[in-house]
Amino acid sequence: MAILRLLAALLAFAGILAGCLAVLLLIIVLLRFPLLLIALLLACWVFGRLLEISGSSDS
Repeated sequence: MAILRLLAALLAFAGILAGCLAVLLLIIVLLRFPLLLIALLLACWVFGRLLEISGSSDS
């Protein structure tokens, strides 16, 4: 049972480490190519506006 718990903890650690590495690489790529950062910010802004529009029509 202890080996199973150790394996689960190891897999959780590896998953968290992989997630942090992916976020770090994404930040590096966005800083390396500023147009991608601008496109991402614009896409988030448009998505936020669409959420506001769809949220106001429900009430």
